[in-house]
Amino acid sequence: MSLPTTLSAPGRPAWLAPKVARTEVLAGLVVALALIPEAISFSIIAGVDPRVGLFASFTMAVVIAFTGGRPAMISAATGAIALVIAPLVRDHGLEYLLAAVVLGGVFQVLLGLAGFARLMRFVPRSVMVGFVNALAILIFMAQLPYLVDVSWLVYPMVAAGLAIIFLLPRLSSVVPAPLVSIVVLTGLTVAVGLTVPNVGDQGELPDNLPLFGIPDLPFTWETLTIIAPYALGVAFVGLMESLLTAKLVDDLTDTHSDKTRESWGQGVANIVTGFFGGMGGCAMIGQTMINVRSGARTRLSTFLAGVFLLVLVVVLGDIVAIIPMAALVAVMIFVSIATFDWHSLRTIHRMPRSETVVMLSTVAVTLVTHNLAIGVGVGVLVACVLFARRVAHLVEVTSTTSPDGTTRFYAVHGALFFASSNDLYQQFDYADDPADVVIDLSGAQVWDASTVATLDAITHKYETRGKTVQIVGLSEHSADRYERHTGQLAGGH
Repeated sequence: MSLPTTLSAPGRPAWLAPKVARTEVLAGLVVALALIPEAISFSIIAGVDPRVGLFASFTMAVVIAFTGGRPAMISAATGAIALVIAPLVRDHGLEYLLAAVVLGGVFQVLLGLAGFARLMRFVPRSVMVGFVNALAILIFMAQLPYLVDVSWLVYPMVAAGLAIIFLLPRLSSVVPAPLVSIVVLTGLTVAVGLTVPNVGDQGELPDNLPLFGIPDLPFTWETLTIIAPYALGVAFVGLMESLLTAKLVDDLTDTHSDKTRESWGQGVANIVTGFFGGMGGCAMIGQTMINVRSGARTRLSTFLAGVFLLVLVVVLGDIVAIIPMAALVAVMIFVSIATFDWHSLRTIHRMPRSETVVMLSTVAVTLVTHNLAIGVGVGVLVACVLFARRVAHLVEVTSTTSPDGTTRFYAVHGALFFASSNDLYQQFDYADDPADVVIDLSGAQVWDASTVATLDAITHKYETRGKTVQIVGLSEHSADRYERHTGQLAGGH
């Protein structure tokens, strides 16, 4: 794999163009700075040393820059993965965590190659809006601990940081506003000697490079039964968040990405991360938004975010430690504001009620569980139920009687599946119909075995009254399904 090769001039990759390269480098630096407190916080949630989260962020970002399918997307240690693996760490320790991350990566590679990414077609837009809004709220809520029981100086510093981030782009966009905010507030803190919480207060930064190692645990069936459930959780949660984030970046940048490659690429990144002592991870929408909003569009920014992260914490740890948390909180609050889909609030009164219910369900469940994957899963489930309920009432049955009164014709229109076929059973006049009944399905489509069973039940009910039924007009697909489930030719009654 290689960094992007789109040419901006004959023989020169686009990311080597001076303006593009500067944007990518600066964006990667801002992301690296924002990753440090996040990685430390997620390490605490997972119950591991901060080094484990920081090393995961480094390896995930660097590897996914080469293997991923969505340029400019940032992958690192995440809160969702931390929540999944925390019980495993608590009950069995770090080595089992590393093995679960490696196995989770293997599962992701297999799921990616099996076409898991294609399932994202079934995620409705209302769920995507709920996902984005819930994430924006979670990002904002994650900053609240840094704003409670702190020096009063923190509040004007956060306000100043936000002012720089929002106002500077109106004057110049040469340097990303979040980076300027971090540098200015750090310089102010050092120059004036302000005593405020800083990055160093969040945990000890590593002073060495991550080393390759095989998890030290017994390779037995019992070990597999312990780590497999957590590995599956890492795989599914990681893929869902990564693919949803990739789709969001596609929309923001009006570009297309390779979701299948992103799926197995995440797996490769997690395998490498597990062998280098990291806690695993997936795409981070907050840091991705920082990267994209800073103008990054290529893999170079993702790669450099990982490299800068390692350099900052290992080589420049003493300098990074003095960065005030107020500066990073301001950046993340900006990210939450930029992430939230404000248009969804302005148009909520015009949207169908079902779409609003799906969006709010996704937001509510995500906020309660603090797990975006669960929120999205519930949102998709609610959307499916509401869709099935709506479509179930779109089946129409009309009837006519032959001139001689000996035959009753029923014409069925609509999609016939488990929900709508239940209503279909009630649409016939079994007692008063003449001896011959014809059911015309040329305007309908049979989608499942439940519909075939309903048609069989309708036929049987007529036959118990000594009446004959002919089912006609089935499409080739519907006729094939009917015959496979009943063993009878359509129209044979």
